[in-house]
Amino acid sequence: MKSYHLQKTCNKICMKTIFILIALIVVFPFVIMVLTALKSNQEITQGLSAFFPKKLLFSNFIEAMKKGDWVRYFINTAIITVVTVSLSLVINSLAGYAFARMRFRGKNTLFYCAMVGMMLPMQVIMIPVFLQIKEIPLLGGNDIWGNGGIGLVNNYAGVILPLIAHPFGVFLCRQFFMGFPKELDEAAKIDGCSPLQIYLRLYLPMGVPIFATLGLLKFVDTWNQYTWPLLVFNDPKMNTVQLALNAFKGETTTEWNYLMAATILIILPILILFIFLQKYFVQGIATTGMKD
Repeated sequence: MKSYHLQKTCNKICMKTIFILIALIVVFPFVIMVLTALKSNQEITQGLSAFFPKKLLFSNFIEAMKKGDWVRYFINTAIITVVTVSLSLVINSLAGYAFARMRFRGKNTLFYCAMVGMMLPMQVIMIPVFLQIKEIPLLGGNDIWGNGGIGLVNNYAGVILPLIAHPFGVFLCRQFFMGFPKELDEAAKIDGCSPLQIYLRLYLPMGVPIFATLGLLKFVDTWNQYTWPLLVFNDPKMNTVQLALNAFKGETTTEWNYLMAATILIILPILILFIFLQKYFVQGIATTGMKD
């Protein structure tokens, strides 16, 4: 009996030690980022010999924001992110609801075809998608055949539209909605509700955890987009916060203290959002993972 309790205690200690080590590994880069943001250029060049700054230069954050129109950059990123997340929640949840609760011919085949998209990284389809938004008819100076103009290039819609729907969001919502009992739908149909009314009156209120989970994941992904906006936007006024970080990189040198200061300000919205949604995020991930 004593050996059992001793072994159990040792296992707990080992697990906690492993978790602490993993947490330290994850947190350490953020510590370096914060310390670098508060250093002078001279201290940064000294490397590990000046690991901690002698004087905390909070003025680096102010100086970093002076290098460019950062208010405009944050507004550009906020517009793209908010619109993308909002439309994504609507479209992905409706598609997930249809695959989970409705019956129609070819449902499984269509779902599996959609899931194939999860295997294709954005970089593979980026150029074909760019050509599509550039050659959209009657937009951006294009004629009816999609020639002569720029389409949705240098336009918010050009970045937003390809990011709205994603197979992972459909899969996540489908798995969550499959966990509800069939009797719930049957009772609603007896009361005269259509499939759309069932979604709006039942699944929408009960789907807060999955909406928070999907919304947070989509927010992080859209907020941190770099390559796709870089391809669509060639006007500096349309820069997002990720593209604006290039202002601190020169041909021969990089202003690491300003770069890290700006990076900290960029990730603050993500951290704040996660703090408010972490309860629903954990609940949504846990309950979705239990679906068959």
